[in-house]
Amino acid sequence: MDATRSGTPTVQYHNIPDQPIAAIVSSPLPTFQRQQRHCFGDSSPGEFPLAANPSIVLHVLTACNLEPQDLAKLEATCSFFRQPAHFPPDSELSISELAALDMCQKRAIFRPMNLEEREILKQRCGGSWKLVLRFLLAGEACCRREKAQAIAGPGHSIAVTVKGAVYSFGSNSSGQLGHGTTDEEWRPRQIRSLQGIRIIQAAAGAGRTMLISDAGQVYAFGKDSFGEAEYGVQGTKLVTSPRLVESLKDIFVVQAAIGNFFTAVLSREGRVYTFSWGNDTKLGHQTDVNDLEPHPLLGALENIPVVQIAAGYCYLLALACLPNGMSVYSVGCGLGGKLGHGTRTDEKHPRLIEQFRTLNLQPMVVAAGAWHAAVVGQDGRVCTWGWGRYGCLGHGNEECESVPKVVEGLSNVKAVHVATGDYTTFVVSDDGDVYSFGCGESSSLGHNTGPDGHIDFLEFLRKQIIPHSVSYWVKHVLEEGRHTNYLSPELVISLKQIKERVVQVSLTNSIYWNAHTFALTETGTMYAFGAGDKGQLGVELVANQTERGNPERVDIDLS
Repeated sequence: MDATRSGTPTVQYHNIPDQPIAAIVSSPLPTFQRQQRHCFGDSSPGEFPLAANPSIVLHVLTACNLEPQDLAKLEATCSFFRQPAHFPPDSELSISELAALDMCQKRAIFRPMNLEEREILKQRCGGSWKLVLRFLLAGEACCRREKAQAIAGPGHSIAVTVKGAVYSFGSNSSGQLGHGTTDEEWRPRQIRSLQGIRIIQAAAGAGRTMLISDAGQVYAFGKDSFGEAEYGVQGTKLVTSPRLVESLKDIFVVQAAIGNFFTAVLSREGRVYTFSWGNDTKLGHQTDVNDLEPHPLLGALENIPVVQIAAGYCYLLALACLPNGMSVYSVGCGLGGKLGHGTRTDEKHPRLIEQFRTLNLQPMVVAAGAWHAAVVGQDGRVCTWGWGRYGCLGHGNEECESVPKVVEGLSNVKAVHVATGDYTTFVVSDDGDVYSFGCGESSSLGHNTGPDGHIDFLEFLRKQIIPHSVSYWVKHVLEEGRHTNYLSPELVISLKQIKERVVQVSLTNSIYWNAHTFALTETGTMYAFGAGDKGQLGVELVANQTERGNPERVDIDLS
């Protein structure tokens, strides 16, 4: 109580002499009897027994959107939450299982499933609706399903709005923009032929694009092949408008990943299918390089649900959801140690990366660069491995790592997102800060700062001091700063200064194209920097400019 407002004189504490506590307390304090209460109530007046109101409890659990592990803890601590609730659709389900099922039915990819499909998914996840909920939530978190997305492809770009509209811009030599032509687009242009179709995920590869609708259908355009041969480019027929992939029409797809020699898709049940890669069974099956039929990824992942896939130049990563936690599997070319098994040998079938158990790290997001890989753990730690050229692993050197290694330079950062490209890595923290390291070619790292820390210092010099020419020291000293390689994580000050919280970063993952980068904020604003010689930035460049060193807002609202 506020003594001043109640009229009670203010106590001057400095006038109270030190004395034993017993002398201050004039009368003994009353003792209170601790009454034992439980979920089922007792005979005490005023008791609110949960068992008498299970429907209210179920509503509260569902409305609070509890995490699956929280529901499991309720079951472990109180029998009320684990005994049969006698509610439809299954009278044997407990309150916590029913709450998990109710929350599953809020997910977009779960709602269309019939009872048989749901039961199959439940058994595949481990026989519990709580495990199904964890599987669905993990997929949404790492793949940004039903959220805005910005994709920096090799020379072209794709942007997906929250409502599922798709914009494309940049190089279009193979029709990969989907506008029915092969003309370049320097500004974002909506793909009109997709009106009425809600797109929830996109993937961009060299000369081709894949889009996935909320109905699980896959549309592809650009080169007509799903992979390249080891030597020479495959696919002579160009598809310039989105076309339904007939071979996938019986598979409900939720994600696609495009490598150089292969393409992979992920079904809503967590099964992985791959296309192409020749006749040497590098992905566990023997196919022709132009094969248009999907093949299930055999081996360890046949009966384990996968929540995310990531494709590098010649290898594939899969984030799997096991009953005892999340794990990462790898398959493909092992050069440089990028498969994470402590060797540099190829793997024809998916193999568990065991190092995460040693590190006591629960993987939550995976990223596959052309030659190196990265993972974000549940605790916010970041691990990298593979080729370390240009410092892309962030360990302060250019050494290769054949098993995942924690990036110590980010020890004070809690990461939530990671993106990798051709020897380049970006990390997004939980407060929206962005860190980058690796190859600084094409200004794609975003570290375009002058001596005073202002991101437009170089532009100021060009426009105000030397408007008609660029002196040697400006061209070769200052401009080289934006192309510097970074061996350890560095805060991207240019993105910090936009004063918006970044939630996603996408960068070019190709060895054949100069890199560009997108940063997407929580308000749906998209910023671009890096190479822009084909219009892939979606922003205007001044005469003779081929890249943009400072993040510039792209004129498109993805919210």
